[in-house]
Amino acid sequence: MARTALEVADIFRDHGPAWREAYRGHVSLEELKVMNAIERCRTAALGGHVARCENEACAHTVVAYNSCRNRHCPKCQGAAARRWLAEREAELLPVGYFHVVYTLPAQLRDIAYQNKRVIYHLLMKASAEATLTIAADPKHLGARTGIVAVLHTWGSALTHHPHVHMIVPGGGLSEDGARWVSSRPGFLMHVKVLSRLFRGRFLTMLVKAHAQGRLKFFGDHAALAERRAFKRFLAPLRKSEWVVHTKNPFAGPEQVLRYLSRYTHRVAISNRRLVAADDGAISFRWKDYRVSGPDRWKTMRLHPHEFIRRFLMHVLPKGFHRIRHYGLFANANRAENIATARALLNIAPPAADPQEQPDIATDTPRVLPCPCPRCGGRMIVIEVFARGCQPRWRPMPSRIDTS
Repeated sequence: MARTALEVADIFRDHGPAWREAYRGHVSLEELKVMNAIERCRTAALGGHVARCENEACAHTVVAYNSCRNRHCPKCQGAAARRWLAEREAELLPVGYFHVVYTLPAQLRDIAYQNKRVIYHLLMKASAEATLTIAADPKHLGARTGIVAVLHTWGSALTHHPHVHMIVPGGGLSEDGARWVSSRPGFLMHVKVLSRLFRGRFLTMLVKAHAQGRLKFFGDHAALAERRAFKRFLAPLRKSEWVVHTKNPFAGPEQVLRYLSRYTHRVAISNRRLVAADDGAISFRWKDYRVSGPDRWKTMRLHPHEFIRRFLMHVLPKGFHRIRHYGLFANANRAENIATARALLNIAPPAADPQEQPDIATDTPRVLPCPCPRCGGRMIVIEVFARGCQPRWRPMPSRIDTS
């Protein structure tokens, strides 16, 4: 029976066992955990609940299985993104925001893959320091600005392409915090200045990490463990131009939120980009950025094992924070800094949160947030079943004729 919509979970279930066997001893525990979570997501293996419409004339009944909540799962990031965005919405300032992208040079991507935790951290730290330093320079912006930074490690074809997306407001607080300093309309900072400072900061940090023995090298790069060999390897990178890109400012806070909703909780590939799968190949849509217009969207075919390998290439180290806040938006003083900026911009603070709901008795039926798709009534949970169990109640079609 043909599937109505292809998912990464289907590919893992169909081809995962053979892939695990073929790469036995070469797969990390974290990658195996991600595979297992995605395979079990929204299946009886994780338990779930049964809900029924309270309208007796309808009685529409559905079974819903629990999600894995793994941050690499294509099906689990929507709810996480909505929660995160709700928290950020109240923090947006009524100023223009810029999109800045810092890209790790191709020559460093292999050693970044072998040292994910160290080099991804350095990439985010160096790019943030470059932005904040140039912004604070009176020759440029001359203000303390803020950053929301998101690490992405993939290209559209699932290749390893580490880069950092940043959202930066068009301005910041003066050094004494007494006024808001706005950037020039449509312009934040010079890209070449950002690029060169980013290059210098990153390479300095990288050399220090190497001297401290924090980097590991394998395969063709094993010789880089020696200090002189590593120095020779880095020499050309000190002279090349590193890619930093700034885009036109967003039209307003609403556009910023739309952008963030697409980028903050994105995974290597979404299910909607998958086209077809069989024993010979996985087909998916990818964007060729060398081509302009609608022709840039193309279809790629990969052997199932290569598709799985590329997907798992982007599994992050346990506990690694891929969304970070810097400057005015740093967690320690974010609320105070935003309140100061709002006051200086003469903007009223956001409305206070509604009062907490009163305690609900334990025997009160649980109501789902989404109404009945047939009649619009409330959907009441009538059964909760544990992991590995099947529900006693079965789905029932609506008694209301919707034809």
